[in-house]
Amino acid sequence: MTLVVRLVSAVRIVFVLALFFAAQLLASEAQVREHDATWIVPPDAARRVNPLANRLEVEPGGRKIFHQRCASCHSEDGRGSPKAPDITDSRVQSQSDGALYWKVSGGNAHKGMPTFSFLPELQRWQLVLHIRTLATP
Repeated sequence: MTLVVRLVSAVRIVFVLALFFAAQLLASEAQVREHDATWIVPPDAARRVNPLANRLEVEPGGRKIFHQRCASCHSEDGRGSPKAPDITDSRVQSQSDGALYWKVSGGNAHKGMPTFSFLPELQRWQLVLHIRTLATP
């Protein structure tokens, strides 16, 4: 009888530990990478104006680029992942179009954000238009 009690006890311990580690894994997957407060945009770049700002009909092109190039890290809805921060957040949305363009263009190698300077300039501006549509109300 004692062996059966010990065996049941050991199985319970293993089960509890397995649940604990599974919960930890799920919690780490649910986390979103923090914003890099040291990623400062030069003032002249921040002042740039989006030449497509009044052409909202071109935003779907930015959506397509976002889903091809950005969603794998920032998620389909832009709310972030362990790989990349939430770009629907007010800290991102409050930045100027020029600042977002500069960040998209140059990337942030320190935090794993690739550069998208290889995209034509107008496509990067379209991407900024799409980023604006992701803002949380």
